[in-house]
Amino acid sequence: MGSSDSHQTWGGRFSEGPDARVAAFTESVSFDARLAAHDIRGSIAHARMLARVGVLTDAEFDATAAGLEAIGERIRAGDFVWDPALEDVHMNIEARLTEDIGALGKKLHTGRSRNDQIATDIRLWLRDRLDALSAEVARLRAALVDLAEREADTIMPGFTHMQVAQPVTFGHHMLAWQAMLARDSERLAEVRARVNRLPLGAAALAGTTFPIDREMVAAELGFDSVIDNSLDAVSDRDFAIEFVSAAALVMTHLSRFSEELVLWMSPAFGFVDLPDRYCTGSSIMPQKKNPDVAELVRGKTARVNGHLVSLLTLMKGQPLAYNRDNQEDKEPIFDVADTVMASVALYADMMPHVTVYADTCREAARQGFATATDLADYLVRRGVAFRDAHEIVGQSVQHAIRVGCDLAELDLATLQGFSEHISADVYEVLTLEGSVAARDHIGGTAPAQVRAAAARARHTL
Repeated sequence: MGSSDSHQTWGGRFSEGPDARVAAFTESVSFDARLAAHDIRGSIAHARMLARVGVLTDAEFDATAAGLEAIGERIRAGDFVWDPALEDVHMNIEARLTEDIGALGKKLHTGRSRNDQIATDIRLWLRDRLDALSAEVARLRAALVDLAEREADTIMPGFTHMQVAQPVTFGHHMLAWQAMLARDSERLAEVRARVNRLPLGAAALAGTTFPIDREMVAAELGFDSVIDNSLDAVSDRDFAIEFVSAAALVMTHLSRFSEELVLWMSPAFGFVDLPDRYCTGSSIMPQKKNPDVAELVRGKTARVNGHLVSLLTLMKGQPLAYNRDNQEDKEPIFDVADTVMASVALYADMMPHVTVYADTCREAARQGFATATDLADYLVRRGVAFRDAHEIVGQSVQHAIRVGCDLAELDLATLQGFSEHISADVYEVLTLEGSVAARDHIGGTAPAQVRAAAARARHTL
């Protein structure tokens, strides 16, 4: 008994087609159809190589390439019917090609397997997404640099343990965010380098008996090299896990930004305001302005982290070489790419329009004795051992708390009562401006250093 026409690509061994539930369970075209353009591109490169080595004639290549390009046009126009019975993007395109150009279409699969074909498609697709994501990260970094320069003199409290620690500048804080994203840019570039290796030519797992030229295909598709081992070429998904891992770090950084923006926008802080178009209201409380973009980015980070765990778990028990388990890699990769791209793009759009309330930030920095460390440093420069200086300042803070004022508001006689080493020039270090200006070194929060750091960051962009 012959197999169903729908499964003629592999049905010769079988006496019956799959159960309808099995067919529905195993199909992937419902999600891998988004690889179509890359599948066609890889197939044209493969066909060109087959013509070069004599498996196809030049005329056969021309007809095959024209047929594939016509299918690509139909897909882009939305005039292509995907058939779940044909399982995946590869078989749908190949079946339509055979329909369009006849038996010649069946020659296209010579010297390759769906195993190395999908590994190639996903690398081509992911390479494009990495380039687009890297561009969006760079755009966000540039927005943060601009904001840092704009707010280089704006003083705000720096926090540890969410307690006021020392004064910093708002610009310095923005450059800390930029530094996180700079590392993300480096990681994305490193991931791209490992993505950009060609698996095509590995065939099912052992290579092929045809005289293929893998380097030619690699050059045409823009890959830096070919993968040496055929078993590894079809079964490796390290590159996908690395991408999702790098994306999880991007999202983790955005989530930290989000947490701060949510706090800073609340009336309890009042440091910033976000444009209305990046916020929503409440269905019951008319006064509310909710930073929903920031909150959702914070929430979507959990989703990306979950996909990372999924992919690690997917691979942990697989023997060599390809296993059907790997069909489950695509939806997490696609969702991660979509999520991180949308999140970064929204932040890149939003950050240039953040309103910073400098007076509120400065007033908050006056709370919590933010210049206490400056007083300790002052005493050390006067010859007091740091531990002793720490004790003296602690006593000064305790007194200021009792009388309800800031250190800078204590009169000189009171301060001198805690240490004979204190002179009238102490007020230069107890002011917020004096505190930030004193940290005038690479990496410091002084406005001059913020501007210099912003210039260096802009140069890397």
